[in-house]
Amino acid sequence: MSVTERSATPPPGPQTSLSGWGGTTTSRCRVLGARDSHDVVRILASPDTARAGLIARGAGRSYGDAALNDGGDVLDMTSCNRIVSIDRDRSRVVAQGGVTVAQLQAALARERLTLPVVPGTGHVTLGGAIASDVHGKNHHRDGALARHVVAISLCTPADGLLEVSPETERELFYATLGGMGLTGVIAEATLRVEPLLSGWVAEDVDRTDDLEHTLAAMAGDDGHRYSVAWLDLLAGGAGNGRAVISRADPLPASAAPPSERRDDARALERRVRAGRSLGVPRGLPSVLRAGRVRDFNALRWRRSPRRARGRPQTLARYLFPLDSLERWNRLYGPAGLIQYQFVVPDGQETALMRCFAIVRERRLPVYLAVFKRFGDAFGGPLSFPLAGWTLAIDIPAAAPGLLEALASLDAVVAGCGGRVYLTKDARMSADALRAMYPQLDRFAAQRQRADPAGVLRSDLARRLELC
Repeated sequence: MSVTERSATPPPGPQTSLSGWGGTTTSRCRVLGARDSHDVVRILASPDTARAGLIARGAGRSYGDAALNDGGDVLDMTSCNRIVSIDRDRSRVVAQGGVTVAQLQAALARERLTLPVVPGTGHVTLGGAIASDVHGKNHHRDGALARHVVAISLCTPADGLLEVSPETERELFYATLGGMGLTGVIAEATLRVEPLLSGWVAEDVDRTDDLEHTLAAMAGDDGHRYSVAWLDLLAGGAGNGRAVISRADPLPASAAPPSERRDDARALERRVRAGRSLGVPRGLPSVLRAGRVRDFNALRWRRSPRRARGRPQTLARYLFPLDSLERWNRLYGPAGLIQYQFVVPDGQETALMRCFAIVRERRLPVYLAVFKRFGDAFGGPLSFPLAGWTLAIDIPAAAPGLLEALASLDAVVAGCGGRVYLTKDARMSADALRAMYPQLDRFAAQRQRADPAGVLRSDLARRLELC
């Protein structure tokens, strides 16, 4: 099937419109539901599903078309949301694939435990997090989520329910970590967890004046557990690339603010769980304009301390800063946004600087830019992180010349051995994918083993010729 071809035989039953989190991609799909692995196996074996194709979908937080299947089936996994067991002695949690990170963090906090790695939002499902091999602010220390997955209950078209781990079905296990849901449906997973010291971190803040100083500050040895930089890429002149760099470490309960030292389960849950307060209404015209964001960035930069040490922050506020604003993606209006995230390897700083130069030269209106260091690669052939520098930028999808500029960035990133994050992607070409991910043959072999008839497919998989 070509990239643009639709499914020839629409599935029976009503279809609905689904979109990615960025709002730039919409598909008509038949949405099916499942409550457990038996439902998933039954659906995968259905002749209707075989004809239409199917992709699993969790909370819908993939920015592009990874959880869309135009003209085909989408399996809604959000009802598979049971936490099966928490084993304090073995530091393990077992949960269904539709459980969200926020739900997991809350349940673990009651046992004074926590996930070692969480993404930038708690409102993603466990299955989606594994299929995306999500990373957090501590990749330089603890790697991505894949490093902490012990075993997966994987529903495949070829064999039904399989238990895959590094000891059993090793290659299929690793292909599933970052495999974008194309090796099977993640019905359940077992993860390592660790002790939760408290619901607080101690944050160190440094403010830099330009990109050169930002890179120098980020390049130094960082002994902190968490590290991230907010960049101002709308500032003109020498100030472009100025940043607020935040580093943090977990605080023991005894070091929390005196007025906040309640350490009961409810207080811990509140401090680690992603919350929701204000919400952005549907149909809102875009309230973001380059001038407004430029002024906001300048104010944020000026109000940040030049240097601060040991500032207490709750875990939820530090790890999930955007989760307090529900449906924040609607701020970009009906045209939506594209988040472009890439990584370039250590030693390729010249290529990194070229990427920043392209953003400036093309005058891309970058409304949010987050900059981090990655540690060593770990995971499967489609896993994104590798040791180096990663930049994630949010840009209005209607920005003039955006697609051409991103294609130029693709070429630089691929040329230096880097890659683009598929979970954020909505527009990359199959040629670019092949240049960035050199182990596609290894992935294809496991996909053929688990799904020889090609039942599992998505808009992203067709666009990138993965199916």
